Amino acid sequence: MIVESSQQQLLIIGWRERITLPELGITDIKAKIDTGARSSALHAFDVETFQRNGKMIVRFKVHPYQRDTHRTVTAEAELLEQRQVRNSGGHSQLRPVIQTMVELNGRRWQIELTLTNRDVMGFRMLLGRQAVRKRFLVDAGRSFLQSSTGKCKPKKTIQNER
Repeated sequence: MIVESSQQQLLIIGWRERITLPELGITDIKAKIDTGARSSALHAFDVETFQRNGKMIVRFKVHPYQRDTHRTVTAEAELLEQRQVRNSGGHSQLRPVIQTMVELNGRRWQIELTLTNRDVMGFRMLLGRQAVRKRFLVDAGRSFLQSSTGKCKPKKTIQNER
């Protein structure tokens, strides 16, 4: 469903969606839409930084599927910065930050993404509020409104009770 405001149309997404990170070679990853988190985060391990042609580059590995440590994607991106981020436990952590393209249901846009080990977390990726603001409205009671779970075609409507 599309909600029209006076300035633009916003798609409604569920609290979790399947997305693509095409520049990183990740064709399918389940992301939790987390409006409580300012930034987006991706599960990454074996993270290393190095210099190439005068630019700082970060190389890392990703297990894009939950409970699957066999399928591994190795990716590289330009390092924007190292940033202090408070994790869900309230502890501050220095994380590499990259910028990359994200795709959901044919829509593409750039996001900043922090890299961190999310092995013990339920989702390999969090899509934070900076990534979704002014693009989507989030229906916290629904899932996969703009993506398929592989089991059935997702519903794309929401009923408004007034």
